[in-house]
Amino acid sequence: MRLQIILLAMLAAAVVADEEVKIQPIKSNQPISKVDYPGFSQMTKEVESHRSTHLVKVEKFMKMAGEQNTIILDTRSARNYAGRHIAGAVHLNFSEFSEEKLAKLIPDKETRILIYCNNNFKDDPTTMVLKSAPLALNIPTFINLYGYGYKNVYELSDYLSVKDARLEFEGTQVK
Repeated sequence: MRLQIILLAMLAAAVVADEEVKIQPIKSNQPISKVDYPGFSQMTKEVESHRSTHLVKVEKFMKMAGEQNTIILDTRSARNYAGRHIAGAVHLNFSEFSEEKLAKLIPDKETRILIYCNNNFKDDPTTMVLKSAPLALNIPTFINLYGYGYKNVYELSDYLSVKDARLEFEGTQVK
């Protein structure tokens, strides 16, 4: 019985302590996070229709890659990029995106940017690690480039073999 009374007292104290935490007001001098989910959600809706007209098949992707004022941007990890990437692609890890780094790599916002990710390729699980489809790197890459003012972005829409003769790869894992 005594143990039950102690346990009930501890439970009551925990509930009171929990309530005290819940009613603590946020002090106005505390810094506010620089995270804006509603803004991201709104931008995602805006990007949706734009992106739908900027998905290209491999033939057009490769034709565009050879044209003036065009770059292929690989935003995968540095390790995966080093292992295998489309020939001529430049690298900026997605987690390194910032206005300054993008401006240094792509100073002209009118530059045509071609993007691809792991989920465009099969048969190389070492450098092209398949992600859950809704979380494929192309999606946040497109949204972020658009959000930073790069609207001339085209995304590879195909799911291809890394052995596809229409593509040339470079990297330490390319034979």
